[in-house]
Amino acid sequence: MGQVDAGAFRFARGQAVIGPARAAEYADVAPGIVSVPVSSLRPGESPRLEGEDKAHIGRLAASETPLPPILADRRSMRVIDGAHRLIVARLKGQETIEVEFFDGTAADAFLRAVEANVTHGLPLSLADRRAAAARIIASHPQMSDRAIAKSAALAARTVAAIRQQSTGAVPPSATRVGRDGRVRPLSSVEGRRRAAELIAEHPRASLRDVARGAGVSPATARDVRRRLQRGEEPAPARARAGGGDDPAGLGQAAGPRTRQAERVVQPAPAFVLAKLLRDPSLRHNEQDRRLLRLLQHNSAGAQELPGVIAAVPPHCAALVVQLARHYSQMWQDFAQELDARTRDIDMWGNLQANGHK
Repeated sequence: MGQVDAGAFRFARGQAVIGPARAAEYADVAPGIVSVPVSSLRPGESPRLEGEDKAHIGRLAASETPLPPILADRRSMRVIDGAHRLIVARLKGQETIEVEFFDGTAADAFLRAVEANVTHGLPLSLADRRAAAARIIASHPQMSDRAIAKSAALAARTVAAIRQQSTGAVPPSATRVGRDGRVRPLSSVEGRRRAAELIAEHPRASLRDVARGAGVSPATARDVRRRLQRGEEPAPARARAGGGDDPAGLGQAAGPRTRQAERVVQPAPAFVLAKLLRDPSLRHNEQDRRLLRLLQHNSAGAQELPGVIAAVPPHCAALVVQLARHYSQMWQDFAQELDARTRDIDMWGNLQANGHK
């Protein structure tokens, strides 16, 4: 039976009609291998771009060795792994076939199909594995490049390149799930900033609570607290500059540093305010203390803004927008004036240092 007749092949791969009642028969089946009617199963989504391989079906049909059970989705009865084996069972006229059921989403089922097909049976082609990786990136954006590379039998750099090409269609994710199953922040800088904000807002919180809230390790939370106590920024200079330390072991490809990335690495407002509040030079007179109170008031108000937007009556929205823009422009003018004053002071200091009067 090494050659597969085309007509028999078309018949064997035909989709069986199955209703909810038939699938419900296996809803309470305990995990393990069960015997299922061949007619109750239907093909699933295969990672093979070219579909089933007739030569491989012929080899399986000619083999006298018992074939391993197939993997099928419990709810839909679609085959996840074992499409070739199901076709062989139909060609041989089998009434039943051994099945192991899978419980999960359709996206998880496809991921499982890819993992199964790269470890045994007919190997997936490079094109199959690259296409599968692109689909996994879209359905599981939180998976790290190394984790997807392991599932699709690709290099982590290949997966990183595929992810970069598909960024327009893939929603961004702030975390990655590594090969060990642990969730880590995509950027150590962002995790450290969140830790700094939590420490500023809750100075008596334990390191474990800060680490849990920021998505970092307790050791990282401890390092952030020590840096804040020394008046330093929460992340090392190398990490802020995109130096490439990869504490999460995610294997992300480092791209060029853009202006947007430079804006991202600015210290968090909570960290800046905490640093100003600790500066003794801003406590000498009432005017300095008034500045600190004003900054604190704006910081507290900024945290409340998202919750009060829905409370603005429609007939007052235009007036609130006008005031918000006015205050925004007022702070913008303040920042520009202070920035110009700082540049003038720096220039005067440089002139004096060079002997000019």
